[in-house]
Amino acid sequence: MIDFWFILLLVVTGFIAGIINTLAGGGSNLTIPALMVLGMPADVANATNRVGVLLQSISGIVGFKKHDKLPTNDLPAIIGLIILGGGFGAATALILSPETLKYVLLSSMIIMALIMIFVPELIIAKADATPKRVSSTRSSWFVLLASGFYGGLIQAGVGFILLFALAGSLRYDLVRANALKLVCTLAFTVTSLVIFIYQDLILWQPGLALALGNIIGAWIAVKIAITIEPRIMKILIFVMTVLAALAVLYFD
Repeated sequence: MIDFWFILLLVVTGFIAGIINTLAGGGSNLTIPALMVLGMPADVANATNRVGVLLQSISGIVGFKKHDKLPTNDLPAIIGLIILGGGFGAATALILSPETLKYVLLSSMIIMALIMIFVPELIIAKADATPKRVSSTRSSWFVLLASGFYGGLIQAGVGFILLFALAGSLRYDLVRANALKLVCTLAFTVTSLVIFIYQDLILWQPGLALALGNIIGAWIAVKIAITIEPRIMKILIFVMTVLAALAVLYFD
């Protein structure tokens, strides 16, 4: 049995991460270290973290759908590419060393932070931009596949990469991009969970404790996302990107 205080730590950490992941990304940079505090090796923490991510994604999707902020006309094409990439990513995670995974995570966070500083228009579409379809945007194929691959591989920080694909490449506004981001996260998380469950890498008790906080945090974050000004959202995404990069450096 896990100590009560560790359970409380996971619930609180999951709550904070649920808000961060729903509004932008990088929450797993908090939850994975929290799981490792319990003595889990990096691969087990990476796998166990997906339980919370799965339920958090469902919570957020339901919230966005309730407020009619989830576009569904191009979902099959988006999800298909995400699942394909996620399967390859999860399979790759089984053969890479934890040290290599850390370097991949750090590199992606630094790249996203630099993009937010110097060319934010690559990630953030204008509020009145017209979304593009996957079938007519060849560049989005690669970006969605890469997003799914990275999500299946590591998960931590994938929200920023998905925003690059959805808001940057397909030009969805930030609210709808965040809603679609959760659907994509759900897609590759299901794929990776199947692989991790088969490999017996998941510890369910801490995973479900984390998930409880994730669910509540995601539900609250949806209410914030649909009411916050786009300008403030841009600032939040930038700050979270930089903090995510610093978190990776700190926990390296």
